[in-house]
Amino acid sequence: MPYFDAASSAPLHPVARQALLAALDEGWADPARLYREGRRARLLLDAAREAAAEAVGCRPDELVFTPSGTRAVHDGIAGALAGRRRTGRRLIVSAVEHSSVLHAADAHEADGGTVTEVPVDRTGRVAPDTYAAALREAPDGVALACLQSANHEVGTVQPTAEVAEECAAADVPLLVDAAQSLGWGRTEGNWSLLTASAHKWGGPAGVGLLAVRKGVRFRTAPPADERESGRSPGFENLPAIVAAAASLRAVQAEATTEAERLRGLVDRIRARVPELVPEVEVVGDPERRLPHLVTFSCLYVDGEALLHELDRAEFSVSSGSSCTSSTLTPSHVLRAMGVLSEGNVRVSLPRGTAGADVDRFLEVLPGVVARVRDRLGAPRRAEAAAGRDRGPGPEPESESEPELVVDSLGKRCPIPVIELAKVIGEVPVGGVVTVLSDDEAARLDIPAWCEMRGQTYVGERAAERGVAYRVRRRA
Repeated sequence: MPYFDAASSAPLHPVARQALLAALDEGWADPARLYREGRRARLLLDAAREAAAEAVGCRPDELVFTPSGTRAVHDGIAGALAGRRRTGRRLIVSAVEHSSVLHAADAHEADGGTVTEVPVDRTGRVAPDTYAAALREAPDGVALACLQSANHEVGTVQPTAEVAEECAAADVPLLVDAAQSLGWGRTEGNWSLLTASAHKWGGPAGVGLLAVRKGVRFRTAPPADERESGRSPGFENLPAIVAAAASLRAVQAEATTEAERLRGLVDRIRARVPELVPEVEVVGDPERRLPHLVTFSCLYVDGEALLHELDRAEFSVSSGSSCTSSTLTPSHVLRAMGVLSEGNVRVSLPRGTAGADVDRFLEVLPGVVARVRDRLGAPRRAEAAAGRDRGPGPEPESESEPELVVDSLGKRCPIPVIELAKVIGEVPVGGVVTVLSDDEAARLDIPAWCEMRGQTYVGERAAERGVAYRVRRRA
């Protein structure tokens, strides 16, 4: 069964498995002890730290191992904020950071701090000058800035080197979440703190990395102990650490060749999906992106149903749709980008993915999407085409044009958009369709539908129940 969700967790790399088994025999003792078994364990821990530091691009004494990537993020943010508390209490993050960063930002706000969120463009990328403006225009002292190296949902690579320069000019440390990219190579630029997670590159789960450059003011929250320079208390999971470091070195050594091969497979998906499946939006930066990841959204599709159907066809993929069992709101990443969220599919290919598996995925996908759309009563291609834009029509001068109201209250993604698509042809050119909806996804998906279908999104207004979304038909 092809596993296409490496961005969530990559399969264990063969080198990680070999190192883990060997370390279980050799690295079970306490590395803090001076007897023979302890010294052997210390040698393994030191070697793992040196290998990981080389892969990260820092000194061994700047890097500690944590129980997870999330723990590394939380400890890194908390330590940097505490160390620079006298400078100020403002934290700057991008709008598309991993949830671990945003949860830390929420905790900082709850503790009396302030947070600035830097917007992204439609590809999910931060503009360096926009980030610089956020640094420059902050009304109080900025303690820390955060920017991921590459986005976990759409694969867009962020300009970390440029943003690091802006942060250095403002005398603000930059924390880079490199969880998705470290397996493909070092993060460039003059960053101050860096975090990563071993299971993202094919190491074992339960190992994170936190690198803090010398000179960065950092204060670990108490209580602390003597382990990991006092920054990650508790007994080290030495076998997992050894396996994580060994696999990181191995995947970086393979990265150039494997990135080129997987990029070709992803390019095939990016090109063929819009040809094979009507009403699809491929999202993320088409060029500045991770080599193994592609995300697309399908109109008139329930994301949960789509994932189940693909699972039955023996494909494991992920989704950022609001209409999945895990959430009732759209992915914060897709929302920040302003792209379609319904029917969202994230394909992230693990190393070694066969081209034949990608070809079979492309064969299966059109039928799967068609079946889900039929079950939901989505408009067929000919019916949907009736509402397609055929050039800009005249903009009405008043609000007296014919208006049709669609009551979608209590209905979930993608039903409000399906009902809008079915009735848009019933109003004359210049007429308005108002969709009443209490589904949070409608705030994102109705404007996205208008952009895809060439209609005019007028805006929203509060209704007695829910929100009224207004769409004007164009010729």
